[in-house]
Amino acid sequence: MADTLLDDVAGLLRETADRIVLPSFRHLDAADVTEKAPGELVTVADRRAEEAITAGLRRLRPNSLVVGEEAVAEDPGLLRHLRSEGEVWLVDPIDGTANFAAGQRPFALMISLLSGGEPVAGWIFDPLAETLATGWLETGVHLDGRPLRLPTEAPPLGSLRGAAMTRFLPPASRRTVEAGGARVGELLPGQHCAGREYLDLLTGAQQFVVFWRTLPWDHGPGTLLVRAAGGVARRFDGADYHPADTEHGLLVAVNDQVWHTVHETLLPI
Repeated sequence: MADTLLDDVAGLLRETADRIVLPSFRHLDAADVTEKAPGELVTVADRRAEEAITAGLRRLRPNSLVVGEEAVAEDPGLLRHLRSEGEVWLVDPIDGTANFAAGQRPFALMISLLSGGEPVAGWIFDPLAETLATGWLETGVHLDGRPLRLPTEAPPLGSLRGAAMTRFLPPASRRTVEAGGARVGELLPGQHCAGREYLDLLTGAQQFVVFWRTLPWDHGPGTLLVRAAGGVARRFDGADYHPADTEHGLLVAVNDQVWHTVHETLLPI
């Protein structure tokens, strides 16, 4: 059952990308892109993709609930279901909408499954790179069909590569992160697509990533997959991340040692 569900949901993401998302990429009219909140874009493709994914997930699990990013924009009360006892899907139909709307990459389709109020499975699909990560927390991650475990060793500080989304950080924290960034091998500005940041952790392209905003659909799938592969995803104070939490700040790393090294370097306060 578990393996079938991983494949079925992955198939749903591929189908949605092929049928709805990719045909709209670089073919959106001005009327197809609107603001659902100041600075927060949504496209017709986001809405159509979420509708398709929601219908598909309900077919797979008729008694489950679906909490989608665009549905929450209309009804924020849906977030209460992230602590529900049953099965709840968390859906980001197009992560990186600003990139998508501008005709740029990367963007991704993401889903996570919660059971009894806890994340148990996750999926991230980058349709342009054709990179797919799937996994159950208890049994591990597959990246493009191959089992994956993140490295247990920690490279020297001067060899670490990672990203920090400094745009939304409070000014004092931003200055601290930027100052500490001079000590790591490479501190990247981020790609405006959380899904791609998580995939880059899984592929080995980077060893850590720092976020300030932690909306559940942006981070539920990725934190689950990183943990299932042996990594860590914690708040700045060291508490484990949960999609229902409303605090800001998240440091994700390929292992515990890298997390502590980066935390001491970029977030000493």
